[in-house]
Amino acid sequence: MTAREGHLVELVDDTGHVLGEATVAAAHQPPGRLHRAFSVLLVDPDGRILLQQRAAAKTRFPLRWANSCCGHPMPGQSLVEAANRRLAEELGIGPVDLTEVGVYVYYAEDPATGRVEFEYDHVLRADVPADLPTRPDPDEVATLRWADPRDLEADLDVDPRTYAPWLGGVVNRLLRPAPAGTADASRTVPSGTPADEAPERSGGR
Repeated sequence: MTAREGHLVELVDDTGHVLGEATVAAAHQPPGRLHRAFSVLLVDPDGRILLQQRAAAKTRFPLRWANSCCGHPMPGQSLVEAANRRLAEELGIGPVDLTEVGVYVYYAEDPATGRVEFEYDHVLRADVPADLPTRPDPDEVATLRWADPRDLEADLDVDPRTYAPWLGGVVNRLLRPAPAGTADASRTVPSGTPADEAPERSGGR
């Protein structure tokens, strides 16, 4: 966990163009710096998605339920390479075939740790077997479960604080993939703060 806070991420504008780089730790300090990220959803043949409960040691939104895997590509690294690296590290699986189903920008402040998420998030989908073997790293993942995405959308409305604030947007992109070239048309996260209403907007803006 600590070592990764020193890794570099790409700082971007709200169209995804690279503006520079910063460490993970610096990008997530208030008021936050917009940077490239990815969120992976593993989908079984019944359409269920694999959720992970983030480990207690996480520096942002610990013990919240989130999508299968999240992370940041290093500057110049492809999303597929970065996502498969994190799938191996967090869940002990991969590589898998990944398809981008949308992009959105979100901003969220973690009241527990004081850290900030301000991310240009590429949502990636992979179809996997129902009996997918996993070996989750306990330093990353508290537990795993499969969930129907439409039931999950309903529960996000009822109990949003159980979930990571980006999960609503990730599930929305899975269920309603944007046509090519229009992924940024709607960037509001149902369970978080809309990017255009973020109280702070900094870092290359």
